[in-house]
Amino acid sequence: MANITFLRHAPLPLKNQKCYNGHIDLEIDTLLVDYKKIENLQKQKYDLVYSSDLKRCTQTLDLLNFSYKKDERLREVKFKDEFEGKSFDEISKMPIYDEKYLSSFESWHKFIAKESIKEYKQRVNSFLSELPKDKEILVCSHGGTIKLIHSILTNIEYEKSRYSILYLESFKA
Repeated sequence: MANITFLRHAPLPLKNQKCYNGHIDLEIDTLLVDYKKIENLQKQKYDLVYSSDLKRCTQTLDLLNFSYKKDERLREVKFKDEFEGKSFDEISKMPIYDEKYLSSFESWHKFIAKESIKEYKQRVNSFLSELPKDKEILVCSHGGTIKLIHSILTNIEYEKSRYSILYLESFKA
């Protein structure tokens, strides 16, 4: 059985935090990086390291001096273009916003995302199903994607999961 560690990328600039950052390609803010966490992560040994192809993940692994394989299936959910990179506050002031979308996770997701939950799960599951079964593996990805992976591995519905992960935090599966 593989030992897999899932790592959320390093912090984004403050202006980009708490925003709907799906496929937008943002850089990390190295001034906000907790270098003690970097040092602790560097002590770990992995046979394979995978990364979302977006800069915030690849730059995180570059900080760690890890070689890695990029895989776009590890990206965050794809948000609609008009919401990409926006905060909830900005979205709530848009003419197309309506509070009715907050009535359920599903209605909010349909409103905000270009990619359905089903498509998102299929994309991430296709990555997970291809992982070798006998290796030490590190996967660097995004908060929403790691939450989805956690829900898949624990059999908790993504829509009902309260799991969250901080920047440079990891969990072992």
